[in-house]
Amino acid sequence: MKNLFFVAVAIGIVSGTSTSVTAQTSVNLESVATKTSLKSSPHFIESIEITPEKVSDNMPADELVERREAPVEVVSVNRNSTSGSNIEDCTKMQFKYATMMNTEVENISNTALYNFIDEWWATRYHYGGSDKNGIDCSAFTGKLVSNIYGITLPRTAADQYKETQRVSMADLAEGDLVFFNTRGGVSHAGLYLGNGYFVHSSVNYGVTISSLTDGYYNKKFISGGRLSK
Repeated sequence: MKNLFFVAVAIGIVSGTSTSVTAQTSVNLESVATKTSLKSSPHFIESIEITPEKVSDNMPADELVERREAPVEVVSVNRNSTSGSNIEDCTKMQFKYATMMNTEVENISNTALYNFIDEWWATRYHYGGSDKNGIDCSAFTGKLVSNIYGITLPRTAADQYKETQRVSMADLAEGDLVFFNTRGGVSHAGLYLGNGYFVHSSVNYGVTISSLTDGYYNKKFISGGRLSK
């Protein structure tokens, strides 16, 4: 009887251990399955859509970086000026001659006049000449006045002096002739532009612009000559 009791107890212990192992294994497997399910299941945020930028497969990496452009700075230009000519609208020619004559670009307004000067600029001086191979002072003033103002002048500086009305240096205006005594009597001529400057065919520099305040021309100045327009 005592032997049967020990056998029963032994069977019970083995059975209980088996049940515990089976149950523990079942619980562990369920836990692992649950964790795996949580890790593998994606979690989506509602109402969010991601659209990748379409990029060429052949575009180099450095160009991809450059596609992210910096913000563009907008610069406002005031165009409400009431002056005769806005500086932003001036031509290169206007700026060049305004700089040369130390004046405002708005004062370089006679486009035909400055185009003519620009066309003949630096043409060499040649006494008796009248073309771009060489031209003297009176031939140059004659061509300039004819082309810009439609007035025909005599050939020589002395005769041009006689055909014009006298004007003092202080009263000179654009388009007036200026006369000088360089060799005795009226022997040199030019055309006044403004701000103390005149254009002429110079013996040393050809067609150029000089200042009446220059020591040489200031001393040699005789008179201005106004054209009858």
